[in-house]
Amino acid sequence: MKFAATALVLSLIAVRLPAQEKPNEGPTEEKAQKTYREALDYVRHRMTLTALDGFKKADKQDGGHCVACQRKVVEYAIQVGDWKSAEIAAEEIVEEAQEPKAVAVAHYDFGVVLFREGLNRHKDDPFRRAHEEMGKALEVAPNFPDAIFADGRALANLKQDDAAKACFKQFLKITSDDSPKRRRALRYIEEPELARARIAPSFTVITLEGQTISIEDLQGKVVLIDFWPTWCEPCRAALPHVREIARKFQGQPLVVLSINVDNQEQTWREFVAKNEMTWPQYFDGGVRGPVSTLFAVHAIPHTFTVDADGVLQDERIGDAGIEGKLKILVKRAQEQEVQPAEHFPLKDEKSKH
Repeated sequence: MKFAATALVLSLIAVRLPAQEKPNEGPTEEKAQKTYREALDYVRHRMTLTALDGFKKADKQDGGHCVACQRKVVEYAIQVGDWKSAEIAAEEIVEEAQEPKAVAVAHYDFGVVLFREGLNRHKDDPFRRAHEEMGKALEVAPNFPDAIFADGRALANLKQDDAAKACFKQFLKITSDDSPKRRRALRYIEEPELARARIAPSFTVITLEGQTISIEDLQGKVVLIDFWPTWCEPCRAALPHVREIARKFQGQPLVVLSINVDNQEQTWREFVAKNEMTWPQYFDGGVRGPVSTLFAVHAIPHTFTVDADGVLQDERIGDAGIEGKLKILVKRAQEQEVQPAEHFPLKDEKSKH
């Protein structure tokens, strides 16, 4: 069954499992509701593994029909690298989906899980299965932009560059905005190897100043991500260096994001204020916090450098010299900023269809 793009409205931004949750998809059984609430409380206390077990239990108590539970299982199973649990829950969501849009999104979400598993495990089979799931999503919704884009990345990781380019070109034909994803598609057509590069994990944080920052929003900029706690002496010693980088590159396409891994938020707030750390600051709540887990932080201070294409270009432990690398990446980002409009070759073709 196929639906035109106007009949099946699908967002151009990445579909995220929690965003699809509806009030009537929560547990219906009383015991399941209680377990679900307890699991949410474990999340608030950053007890991720315990929360994951709770969401699994709530789904079981609800007869395996709690889509909200299943989505939470996917979310937190990915965080802890439990790919088997993430796959099982994603498959359950596919089985529960009934409306065409829900079916398409469920297959897409399952494909995203498999794609992330492929990146994590460096195996071809998850990429192959991700391609299959995107195909199923596109059978229902042929003009589902995110599924087309994701299929291109899966094919690129399978070294099927011609097929991957075809997907990215199709994505450009059905989109017309200047989104980060569209700019990536253009880059992937020019350099297919970028589509299988080590892309920075997707995350969104709310900084101390209340600013929402996502890695997607920073497309086109170099990002220096600095993981640190207040009690770390090497981190304190590196602070002037990080401050100088933030100052020196101000006004250029570079963002410094400091992610604190203390356990006490107030300690962090006081330290930031006392040391006048004016660049973006985020509290992750410990080395097992959600962002720290995504980046597999195992030692501190720990920095990651992401280039304008979202590729992880550098990972360092300790205050090693990084300024030279940043200058190179910032210059490259500036060159990309001034590329002419003709780098959007398929925009005019859209009117022909």
